[in-house]
Amino acid sequence: MDWKSKRIRTILEAALAEDKAANDVTTSLTIEPKLRASGTIIAKQPCVVSGLGCIPVFLDIFAKMNSQPVGRFEVVSHPEIFDGVKVRAGQPLAVIRHNAAALLSTERVILNLMQRMCGIATLTNQFVTAVAKTKTKVLDTRKTIPGLRVLDKYAVCCGGGTNHRLDLQDGILIKNNHISLGGGLPLVLEKALKGRKTGQIVQVEVRTQTELEQAISGGAESILLDNMTPAQVKKAVKQIRKALPGVPIEASGNMNLKTVRKYALTGVDFISVGALTHSAIAVDLSMRITADVY
Repeated sequence: MDWKSKRIRTILEAALAEDKAANDVTTSLTIEPKLRASGTIIAKQPCVVSGLGCIPVFLDIFAKMNSQPVGRFEVVSHPEIFDGVKVRAGQPLAVIRHNAAALLSTERVILNLMQRMCGIATLTNQFVTAVAKTKTKVLDTRKTIPGLRVLDKYAVCCGGGTNHRLDLQDGILIKNNHISLGGGLPLVLEKALKGRKTGQIVQVEVRTQTELEQAISGGAESILLDNMTPAQVKKAVKQIRKALPGVPIEASGNMNLKTVRKYALTGVDFISVGALTHSAIAVDLSMRITADVY
């Protein structure tokens, strides 16, 4: 993750602007401007870490937004604590040494972003663990918070998952609405194969046995089995392997931690899980701020 990229900075700037962090009236009225402090971010529950890189970028942006100089800052974490690591409840993730007012004014946005990212990473890791010792990889989807997709998908990687398409330009995936609006699966598949650019793989989502047979006969280069039972997926995998050896096979549709392993054992290469980003529960983090003593 390039935390210093313009794309990421724009997201973080928007978060600080939304909270009016540079106009924190409570802090400006109650805290000595030159007071230095240490803020310790603590995991209040077991989780997988994600988002540590946002801290220095938030602080750098805040310094540029603030009319008052806030001085230097330092972000320190234990060498064994980094994105993707599992931590226990009560474990410190990072210590920020900075101007006290700056810490108070940025505390909420830092925690909000990290809580969401750690939540996604933690849920993803639970799915990855559920399919352990199978060949199946867990994929994310485009069911992300608008504007936060790059961060949501990075958090998935921190949890051991694999990114699917980043956006609509990132791959060809023929879904049910394309099929119904485009004149049927055979026609839209033919158009996609004929019109795609060099290197683009054409994936087709199928929901029925008829669509599966049409995708196979039409030469689909990747097949997504949507909303099928494990038994149906297992049968479809066998049929696809026989007709189109080497074609990637993906399963999707209301996957949860109780069922995902059953699908993995059918032999699919990938399982996509929208819940990783649309239903992850934020991890409980806190920041304990204390005045520095010299």
